This record gives sequence, C-alpha cells and structure tokens, in this order.
Amino acid sequence: MTEFRSPFADAQAEPPHSPSRLLRFSAIVVPVYAAAMPATVYLPAIYARDFGVPLALIGALFLAGQILNAVLDPLVGALSDRTRSRFGRRKPWVAAGGVLFTLGGALLFFPPAQISAGYIIAALLLFNLGWAAVQTAFLAWSGEITGHYHQRTRIATYQTVIGAIALFVVLVLPAIADQFRPADGRLQLTLMGGLIVATALPAMLLTLTAFREPTEFAPASPFSVGQSLRAVFANRLLLRVLFSDVAVRAGQGVRGTLMVFFIGIYMQRPEWAAGLFLFQYVFGIIAGPIWLRISARFGKHRAAVAGELVQVVINLGLIFATPDNFGLVLALAVAQGLSQGSGNLMLRSMVADIADKHRYETGEERTGLYYSVFSLSEKAGGALAIGIALPLVAWLGFDPKLATNSTEALHGLLYVFALGPALGHLVSALLVARFPLDEAAHSEIRRRLDAGPTVLSPAE
Repeated sequence: MTEFRSPFADAQAEPPHSPSRLLRFSAIVVPVYAAAMPATVYLPAIYARDFGVPLALIGALFLAGQILNAVLDPLVGALSDRTRSRFGRRKPWVAAGGVLFTLGGALLFFPPAQISAGYIIAALLLFNLGWAAVQTAFLAWSGEITGHYHQRTRIATYQTVIGAIALFVVLVLPAIADQFRPADGRLQLTLMGGLIVATALPAMLLTLTAFREPTEFAPASPFSVGQSLRAVFANRLLLRVLFSDVAVRAGQGVRGTLMVFFIGIYMQRPEWAAGLFLFQYVFGIIAGPIWLRISARFGKHRAAVAGELVQVVINLGLIFATPDNFGLVLALAVAQGLSQGSGNLMLRSMVADIADKHRYETGEERTGLYYSVFSLSEKAGGALAIGIALPLVAWLGFDPKLATNSTEALHGLLYVFALGPALGHLVSALLVARFPLDEAAHSEIRRRLDAGPTVLSPAE
C-alpha cells in the first residue's frame, strides 16, 4: 500500500498501524463487499430471468426491505454507542451481525426453485439486518482506531482496496460460469453465494481479534429517539455528506442494476455481461492508493468532488455507445475502474471527522449513530436505484424476457443507464463542494479533544 507524508505536521501525528494489522482488521470487508454487487446487480436480474419473479415485484420488495432498514440502521448505531461490555463497544455487534449476515446470504444465494414474495422478504430482512449490524459497528470502530485526519483515510483505503479485490474475485466466478454455461443464473448464484458464506465467519474472527477495544467508558445516557434524531438532523455537515452519499450510491446503483441488461441486450454482448464487471474492477484495485495520494495533497472533500465529476463525464460518454462500438464501452470501463469508489472513500472518512466535531461541541459520542445513517445512505441509494430504475425501464417498454425489444425500449434503457448515474454523481459533487471541515480545522478539534474534556454545551 502506498504511504504518504501529510502536508500538515500537526501535534496529533502518530505512527501508522502496520499493513499486516490493517489487512487483518479489514478482513470482514471481504464477504460484505463480495455480497454488495451480487445482491444489487445479479440477484434482481437472475430472480427475474431464471426464476420468473416480475421486475416490478422485485423492485417493490427490495425497496420495502431498505425502508425497514431505514429504521433499523440508526437504531443499531445509537445502541452500539451505548453498548458496554467486557469485549468493547463495537465487537458484540460485529459478531452478532456476522451470524445474521451469513444466514441471510445463504437464503438469498441458494433459493428454492419456486421463490415466493415471503421468502424474498425473510431473506432480505436477515441479510440486511446482519449487514447493518456488521457494517455500522465496523465503520464506527474504524473511525475510532485513530484520530488523525489522513490516517483515517489510509484505514478506509485499505478497506476500499480489499473490497475491490473481493469484488474482483466474486465477479470472476460468474464470468467463468458464462464461458461454460452461459446465462445459467442458478450456477452463478451458487458460486457467488458459496464464496460469501464460506468467508463470512473466518473473516469476522480475524477482524474481531485485530485490535483491542476499550472496555471502560463514560456512563451512557438512556437511549432517546428525539435526542438521536436531533443529533443527526441538526448537523448540517453530516447531512451534506449523507445526501452526497445517497446521490452517488443511487448513481452507482442504477449503473449496476442495469448493467446486465445493457451489456447483454442493448450491446448484444451477453458473453460480457459478467466479464465487464470483472474488467472494470481489475483497474478498481489500484484506484484506492491513487485517490489516497490525491486526498493527501488536496484534502478529502476536494478529492471527492474531483472523483464525482470524473464519473459524470464517464457516464455521459455512454450515451454514444452503440452495439458496433463496444471499444468505447471498454475504454469507459477502464476510466470507471480508475475512479471507482473515490467519492465513497472520502465521504466515509469524513464521517469520523464530523463525529469528532460533534463530540467536541456537545460531549456526546455519536460515531456509531453517524456511521449507521451513513450506512443507511448507502442502502437507500441502492434501493432507490432498484426501486426507480427497474420500473422506469419497464415503463419505457423494456422487457428482459422478450426475444427482441423495440428500438424505443432499447434507447430508453440506454438513457436511464447513462443519465441516471451522471445525475447522481453531479449532485454528490455539488453537495460537498466548499466543505469547511478540512485538515487544519480537524487538527485543531483533535488537539482540543486530546487536551481534555472541553464541552461547549451539556451532554445529554
């Protein structure tokens, strides 16, 4: 992993954790990231094509499951902030969530021949609840390992790179399957689900044993829905980051949800339906260190804006894609890979800085709550993509079960596939432009926090 020297030599500089330790800590990212793309991209498409589940029903069920998690995610975050145990504050949630995540993944990726709406709801509930518990607690823990502005980005970069590798590996499997048994959705689900389920529990053990968590904390105040809501909705900086993440995740979700249809049907390259994801993520593996360098030089929010504007240009370029210029799609996939996750990486690191600012101003510990709503924004963006993009292309006349779609329906698919992500990335960039909490401001906050418990208003 490429290292850097901060342009600010502030008082909070600290020795970085070793790469081996950060790799071990980031192990849980493997199953979580390996499940992310298949759950939002392959599952809806395969359920519709191979199991006959209507597109509109899939969109409604996935959207309903994410709406339920809109309540569960912040609850997990707020409760993890108040957890007191001999194992620490975040570890119990990672452990319990890992078990639910594994069970839900097994149900989703190894479905029966006839899939009912009830089965999908139950599987999504277990899967998303486990995912919420693991991801929220893990991200909050990641932000608490260090208080250094750039070290937090470094930790997030390790997780981003490992996540890209996990995605690369999980996407190899359906690409290989397509070469022997094209469009065999059951085989693709079995291969991807096998990797996810097999790695979940071992990865969880590696993460849980990588770092010690503090076991002594200040007394926690009783849980209050009103106090938690005020802590979120009164924090303008947090809301800017959250809505920026919703926008970028929605854009990425539209692209991912429609990729199989765009490549296989519009571009008439079904053999590339899985391979293009693989091709893109080869370059995504090296994107993390590149954007870490950019962030160290220009700051997190400027790096986020630059990454999102690059994505706008890339997706607008897809408007010119036709079945006879597949080379353009490949070139844009390379650019997509090199800019992949740039905004997500910076926004994730910025949440911990915002939590530090809130703790300095109020004395309240809200890291878990803030990461829970950040995790919720990720899911909300993906759910919006599925809940809007699939019904929209269906309304425009596109049907993946038809042997031949009309020219108008195919153009509708193209425009949603290209313009939807471009709009999402543009909104994301506008929301974090001129973000005031830069390295200098955060360094001063950390200096005052490390000096002692100075509070500007009473804690709850």
